[in-house]
Amino acid sequence: MNDEPLATGRLAYMSEPGKLAYSDYPLPAPEAGAVLVEVVRANVCGSELHIWNGRHPTKKRGGLGHEMVARVLALGEGRTTDNRGEPLTIGDRVVYTYFQTCQRCAQCLGGQYNLCDNAYEFFAKQPDEPPHFHAGFATHYYVHPLQNIYKVPDSLSDSVAAGANCALSQVIYGIDQIDVRYGETVLVQGAGGLGLCAVAVARERGARVIVVDGVPARLAQAAAFGADHLLDISEVPSVEARAERVRELTRGRGADVAIEVAGVPAAFAEGLELLRRGGRYLVMGNLSPGATVPFDPGFVTRKALTLRHVDRYEARYLWQALTFLVEHGADYPFEDLGDAEFAFDEIEEALDRSLKRDVTRAAIRIHDSRAQSK
Repeated sequence: MNDEPLATGRLAYMSEPGKLAYSDYPLPAPEAGAVLVEVVRANVCGSELHIWNGRHPTKKRGGLGHEMVARVLALGEGRTTDNRGEPLTIGDRVVYTYFQTCQRCAQCLGGQYNLCDNAYEFFAKQPDEPPHFHAGFATHYYVHPLQNIYKVPDSLSDSVAAGANCALSQVIYGIDQIDVRYGETVLVQGAGGLGLCAVAVARERGARVIVVDGVPARLAQAAAFGADHLLDISEVPSVEARAERVRELTRGRGADVAIEVAGVPAAFAEGLELLRRGGRYLVMGNLSPGATVPFDPGFVTRKALTLRHVDRYEARYLWQALTFLVEHGADYPFEDLGDAEFAFDEIEEALDRSLKRDVTRAAIRIHDSRAQSK
């Protein structure tokens, strides 16, 4: 364990929806099994936008940011390896889950680790609660003993590694749950970070991919990621017309699988229309409380649809995401997934521009990964 006195870190937090502030706190020495890291880069994920605009189901204030890459600054007693058993040393680049798997709640004991009742025990804390650094928009982060942490392979850049948690991990986990098969047609609703990752993963499973979005820049990125067909909702404005277009692309049937990562309630009802009879629907983007849309349950029954809603992912999938990037990352423009970079004091601008969809994936530059701070 590193017993040298540690300096002060700085973090950004939301005092109320739409209002950002910064605070400084002394850096904590990590407890046994914990790791203190220095954040190199953090992304603005869709979940941050739900929090920022006040539509998150539980989080109304506090730290922001959960998709990041960092380097090890201090190791708690007994922490010598990552969760694969790879040696961890000061200065190593790492990614880690933004949640924990407590291993004691009813969900964990039942094997549903992604639904851990205590997953956000620390992410939910306010900045003034030790160890203070609970979120990614900060100079440092405290990785608790029950959070999975993995060394980043040398072949992956900071910008690519930062997206492993949570976008790519979430998508790989979700696609496993809905069992995408070779030769199927997968329709992706939303070409943000999760949607683009879904295009890449589905293509590697041997699927043909249709992407639906309304922002030209996002559709252009979907094409770069290999989407076979694009549906621009501004050019095909009605649900009926989009359903007809999907049928034209699928020999009159509809998509085998639809993946909702748009975060727009109306997209859910539309997805039901775009699926073939017996199709499967993976829903991951909608989490805002109180937003409802009308749909006909009998229609779902008559089409014999399978609906699978997925919340978070199992922690081991973070390593699967890194492996996917090592094996397939060069085949897709993951380096270009973040289309705008902001300094640490520009986080509010990054959030606002992301909310307006001026950018697909904003990144916050916090530290230089090439040299460890003293």
